[in-house]
Amino acid sequence: MEAAVPAFIAALLIQAGDRSPWLVAILADRYGRPFVVACAALLAHAAGHALAATGALLIAPLLTPNAKQLLLALACLFAATGLLWRLKPPDRLEGWRLGALLTPLLGVFILALGDTAQFFTLALGVRGASPWFAFGGAWAGILVVTLAAALMGEMAWRQLPTRAYRIGLGLVALAAGSMLAAGALRLV
Repeated sequence: MEAAVPAFIAALLIQAGDRSPWLVAILADRYGRPFVVACAALLAHAAGHALAATGALLIAPLLTPNAKQLLLALACLFAATGLLWRLKPPDRLEGWRLGALLTPLLGVFILALGDTAQFFTLALGVRGASPWFAFGGAWAGILVVTLAAALMGEMAWRQLPTRAYRIGLGLVALAAGSMLAAGALRLV
């Protein structure tokens, strides 16, 4: 259970500045069915995070406590790198004619596969008693952001102060990752 809350917070904070909710907002506007688009995007995220939780289940017995902490430090440092990098707009998927369910399902799955939130699910999953708590926490955080993006639409979503948010969160993630890495490598 100790992995659920940190995974929720990490996914909520990371996803709020990511491209997948922006894509959800675009597709919700295009199809005019925000709940269908949000549900499809949530299924896509669930599939990706289930892969991360399964990976955590497989590698957790092989890692020492310091290696587990170093994995979490790397997740923070990769998050910092991604947040401090310029946010590129997602592909609008205008050529996709799969409808309000399949377009966001496949589009968000492809866009989010291997993203930072999934890395946090993996890193927090190896540290806890069960990686499925990390999966549930992350999915709940993504639920909040995805529903907000779908209901707001692209115009309102783009008016959020994303750049300042990403820089601030990126600096926090950089500091946290550096401290975790120093502890894992026994430098402090």
